[in-house]
Amino acid sequence: MTNHPKKVVLLDLDGTLTQSDPGIIACVIKAFEGMGLPVPDDDELHRFIGPAIIESLRRNHVPEDMLDRGVEIYRDYYANQAVFDDPNNTGQKVPGRLVNTVYPGIPEQLAALRAKGYVLAIATCKPEYQAVPICEHFHVDRMVDGIYGASKDNSRIDKDQVIRYCFDLIGFDAQAGDRAVMIGDRWTDIDGARACGVDTIGCRWGYAEPGEMEEHGAYEIIDRVDQLADAVERYFAQ
Repeated sequence: MTNHPKKVVLLDLDGTLTQSDPGIIACVIKAFEGMGLPVPDDDELHRFIGPAIIESLRRNHVPEDMLDRGVEIYRDYYANQAVFDDPNNTGQKVPGRLVNTVYPGIPEQLAALRAKGYVLAIATCKPEYQAVPICEHFHVDRMVDGIYGASKDNSRIDKDQVIRYCFDLIGFDAQAGDRAVMIGDRWTDIDGARACGVDTIGCRWGYAEPGEMEEHGAYEIIDRVDQLADAVERYFAQ
């Protein structure tokens, strides 16, 4: 991707493109049970959606010497253990990452943006080796130009690190006139994008707590999926 100027739309995955809370929460519960620790309450379980798993475990006071084990259990159930009911195919069992659905209207909105020449790049704190097969399973990989995620070894876990990694790989160059906007639903998206000099359009259909996106300074907040393409157009028209 060497042509300039680029108009890049960075897309969060969980809570922005897909409704993934049932699978993530189920695997978090398995992790706490596997470590022999009390399972957090429902509100706290929902806060696991967005940040890197190791950061959420730390926030819930998992001892440092148990963090790697917690991440290992979570990732095993998320990627490998087909023990959860598939919401898209009755009677089938799937790993946690496929207890997931694409929000209605997302394919149409992404198609509209691609037709207008935007570069669409998924930028997620989910490890890339997990994000890619999820996107392939739900055919989201066909709707975007690239999928960029966290590293398996936790050396790249924060949103700003993922965005910079994405920018490096696509040859993003602000001095050549390239511009970008982040589409996301959590404070992690807003703060991470800002650290890279990028504004965020917040999505109310995701997992933000009341007032979260306003407090962290989203450029604009939209209520419905069908407002996504128009919000991007407004942003780049300024």
